[in-house]
Amino acid sequence: MSRRKKARIANQILLFILTVVMLYPILWMVSSSLKDSSSVFVDAHSLWPKDWKISNYIEGWQGFGGISFSTFFTNSFIIVTVATIGSIVFSTIIAYGFARLQFRGKTFWFICMMATMMLPFEIIMVPQYIMFNWAGLINTYYPIILPYFFGYPFFVFLIMQFIRTIPRELDEAAYIDGCNKFTIFSRIIVPLVRPAVMTATIFSLYWRWDDFMGPLIYLNDPSKYPVSLALKLFSDPDNVTDWGQMFAMSTASLIPIFIIFLFFQRYIVEGISTTGLKS
Repeated sequence: MSRRKKARIANQILLFILTVVMLYPILWMVSSSLKDSSSVFVDAHSLWPKDWKISNYIEGWQGFGGISFSTFFTNSFIIVTVATIGSIVFSTIIAYGFARLQFRGKTFWFICMMATMMLPFEIIMVPQYIMFNWAGLINTYYPIILPYFFGYPFFVFLIMQFIRTIPRELDEAAYIDGCNKFTIFSRIIVPLVRPAVMTATIFSLYWRWDDFMGPLIYLNDPSKYPVSLALKLFSDPDNVTDWGQMFAMSTASLIPIFIIFLFFQRYIVEGISTTGLKS
């Protein structure tokens, strides 16, 4: 057997092992969602349930206090959709300004924007809460959605780097044809940066769907909870936690994210692979 073939077999074995390691937690969660709550940790080593309990999904979907998981999923879709639209639209506009326009203090504001990428959420959490509390917006979706309508630094940087790969000759030709900056942005730049925009959109959907800290801080009414926060209601320190139903709803919460990744994964590769290249 040649050395190249041995190396290829070794790579395949290594990739298979890494795949099993990464997928095992998900497989364990799906398996636990089909077990009785009392046997989840007793029979934790087995991925094959002894007694299949499909009722975990039916009973778990009924939710708590008359609030079913259809309400929690609806709340998540509202938050994710509006926040994603805001972050993508305004991040694209800001990225176009940094990449193509000249204005006073451009370097300074770009440095300020990049500096915010290094700030952890814990630093801005308290002042941001004070600000929204002063505005009377606690227990609403505004604190969770509104900040993304001012652009998201990572998305601005991602899309801006992609815009820089577009030749400026296209802009100059459009100017000669009588186009203004808005027309160039909407008819030339936006269609050409679609891979980067789709990549940012997918990341935004992932992050907003998984967001736990934001809803935990700002929402007090359980009827407004998203799925990420509703799953916490299964854990009751004063009572017995129904692990089977909790894992069942956790598995259900992965379905939208899995579908998004399945259909749009090529945009992630295309967007990231071309970002950072300059023409």
